[in-house]
Amino acid sequence: MRSPKAGRGTVRSSQPLSRDQSNAVGTSWFSGKRRSPLQTLYDLDQGPRSALAEVHRQRRELLRRACGRHSRRQRLLRPEDLRHVLVDDARGLLYCYVPKVACTNWKRVLLALGGRGPGDPRAIPAPAAHAPGRLPSLADFSPAEVNRRLRTYLAFLFVREPFERLASAYRNKLQQPWGAAFQRRFGTDIVRRLRPRPSPDALARGHDVRFAEFLAYLLDPRTRRDGPLNEHWERAHALCHPCSLRYDVVGKFETLAEDAAFVLGLAGAPGLRFPEPPPGARAAARDRAERLFRDISPFYQRRLFGLYKMDFLLFNYSVPSYLRLR
Repeated sequence: MRSPKAGRGTVRSSQPLSRDQSNAVGTSWFSGKRRSPLQTLYDLDQGPRSALAEVHRQRRELLRRACGRHSRRQRLLRPEDLRHVLVDDARGLLYCYVPKVACTNWKRVLLALGGRGPGDPRAIPAPAAHAPGRLPSLADFSPAEVNRRLRTYLAFLFVREPFERLASAYRNKLQQPWGAAFQRRFGTDIVRRLRPRPSPDALARGHDVRFAEFLAYLLDPRTRRDGPLNEHWERAHALCHPCSLRYDVVGKFETLAEDAAFVLGLAGAPGLRFPEPPPGARAAARDRAERLFRDISPFYQRRLFGLYKMDFLLFNYSVPSYLRLR
């Protein structure tokens, strides 16, 4: 575990960023009146560790070693690379959100911690949690203020088995009725590009994209030429840059409850309860991913694994047993 004063990433900018909130750094923990979350974690690592603290130490070490083995030379981060890293100045937290990994609930928790919503995160509507401007990101600060926060704040992210996350994004954004905006934006393009003789209704609504079509769209070179993937199916490492920014806690969707409690304990809010998914939701999501990928050819499974391989390697996920990669 690094010392709270050690560096862990450098940011430069060719022009000033949009906002400087240096006054917000004057919190009680920053002035030394109480321990910061990062100092608390550092202190935990100096003495006998709990089983959970040891799990997180091992995850940090696995990520560090994986970055050393698999990542290419890292460039200095630009402001646009930091827009997924949310800032809680009151608690000294940096949270990189990955869509489809409980990010709505983490945004609710950060709003509750910062007094920007009800004390019970579950009372904050999802649209309010995602409303632009409710939570500042590191991209909103000057390089000097970014680097100060990188040195002194506890940085954490939550990740998920990549193909299960991908199946969840497909179901939520391209299958369900509430995904109509995504269907019009992405579904119509997928149908137009990849479906022979599409119906006028499908061309207009994009509401019936098949999973195989969605995967073909992700693998289509034209998709990458158009720009980064949408955040809901972009790779976690491309959103959070874990080989350029050092994360102190790597939480996992598969152990969400205990990992969330660990972060909240470090933040000095052990009594705040993280919203839990419905019973059985985790197993249902895993089964759904297996059913969807079962009908995908080994050729496309291998190509898709290549696209998401770095997330498997960096976050220590095994290849799902239902894949046929050989």
